Amino acid sequence: MSFYDTLTTATTAERQHMLSAPIIADCLQGRVALDSYLAFLGQAYHHVRHTTPLLMTVGGSLPDRLGWLRKAVAEYIEEEIGHEEWILNDIAAAGGDADAVRASQPELPAEVMVAYAYDLANRGNPAGFFGMVFVLEGTSVALALTAADRIQQTLGLPNKAFSYLRSHGTLDQEHTQHLANLLEQMEPADQQEVIRCAKVFYKLYGDIFRALPTASAEQTQAESVCN
Repeated sequence: MSFYDTLTTATTAERQHMLSAPIIADCLQGRVALDSYLAFLGQAYHHVRHTTPLLMTVGGSLPDRLGWLRKAVAEYIEEEIGHEEWILNDIAAAGGDADAVRASQPELPAEVMVAYAYDLANRGNPAGFFGMVFVLEGTSVALALTAADRIQQTLGLPNKAFSYLRSHGTLDQEHTQHLANLLEQMEPADQQEVIRCAKVFYKLYGDIFRALPTASAEQTQAESVCN
């Protein structure tokens, strides 16, 4: 069994807990409100805009035994830089206020996830950052393209409102094998740190989804007001 398979198996419970977030179930069943999609994009902006700075921090924090990862980190930076602007463009195309999102503060779950990632790079074992890469890219591969189709079908938004979801769903499929190869080369102690951190990031990323407004909740609220 490859280490990537071991990692996937070891984090099954945490992944399933994240995927059980009400907004994910709603989305995959075609129940989605515009406010929910805009809220998702807003929080995505707040953590994606840190991807490049985080990668730079990780690259500078790698100990000698992980120095071989610097080239891969540099490649990630080149591919990820500027993706937060894609999200702002999607927000504008969906009828949201991109300038307001740019100027806003993240909700607590997104802020905590980003803060944990920086702390991991600066104070802990930076190998654990690849647990975050595993969680975010794996979730993107599993959900992004399907979610984009469901949301677009339900809300009737233009294609240009889905550049982030669709591009990442495709790009992260390409990244999966590359990440698996990197993880396979790590020493066992660093691999165990990746497992530990992946479990944490599933919890933190899941908290972002659980804090988003759902179409079901909005409908229930509307019905209670009407009654």
